[in-house]
Amino acid sequence: MAELCLGTVQFGMKYGINNILGQPAEDDVFDMLDAAIEDGIHVIDTASAYGTAEMVLGKYLKSNKRKDCLQIISKLRPNVISDGEKDVSGRIRRECEDTLHRLNISCLDGYLLHTPGYIYNSEILDGMRKLKEQNLIRHAGISIYDLKEGYAALSAGGMDYIQLPYSILDQRGVQKGFIQKAKQSGMTVFTRSAFLQGLFMMDREKIPAGLRHVIPYLEKFDRILERHGAGKAEALIHFAASEADIDYVVFGVDTKEQLQQDIDAYHNKKITSECIAEIKDTFVSIEKSIIFPSLWAQQKAGADTCR
Repeated sequence: MAELCLGTVQFGMKYGINNILGQPAEDDVFDMLDAAIEDGIHVIDTASAYGTAEMVLGKYLKSNKRKDCLQIISKLRPNVISDGEKDVSGRIRRECEDTLHRLNISCLDGYLLHTPGYIYNSEILDGMRKLKEQNLIRHAGISIYDLKEGYAALSAGGMDYIQLPYSILDQRGVQKGFIQKAKQSGMTVFTRSAFLQGLFMMDREKIPAGLRHVIPYLEKFDRILERHGAGKAEALIHFAASEADIDYVVFGVDTKEQLQQDIDAYHNKKITSECIAEIKDTFVSIEKSIIFPSLWAQQKAGADTCR
């Protein structure tokens, strides 16, 4: 079964459609990290684009004696390579060094392209390769939204890690056979968005007008869970974690209580294969306006305009 990887975007900024508490306090973040490590979570996902997340995590790592047991993955700042950049490798190295400085570590376990289109730029790929040669990172990778950049990464070579969305409503990675191909090529596969930024857990009446077309799907999901006597968090996590070719499920939390609930859900082995199979068969192809959070703001704007 896939392992859990703690995401840190909430630690650096207000994030998630169901986040009503905002960015947690630094002490609360430290408590959550302590609890995650105590439960055996050893891989942490962050990014320079996640507000102050790298800095907060760096303060924790500086004072924590157990930091050597952690594997830290971060990401190259989005759209940081300008057109006409004369020293692409140098720019990438400086960005990586800045991340290492903020994190108070000397080497990243993984460093991912946060701009998927960079996979088509040979100079950027060469810069990522040099980071490995310089022992600044152990693994290079890419975070994608569309599978086309994933296939480009397979063709380009040199990518060790790949991160992509995968959830009950977004099964593209498995349905198209991509995750299996990535695993066969030797990549470590990370999936994210199991909770779709908390959309699955929202009260129906609080779902924005521009996203209300998701409600029939959520109601179908609820009926499946009721038939199988399954819990929502358990089903969401195990849907990804039980997939054979997925190595890590990246999940984020707002509070320590939420963290513990998700960890408990992960350890709950009561979700049956029949329940997972019915979910797979029920949600075969869902429109991008639901599964791509980047489109949610556009729909909200459209809904506001209509009012």
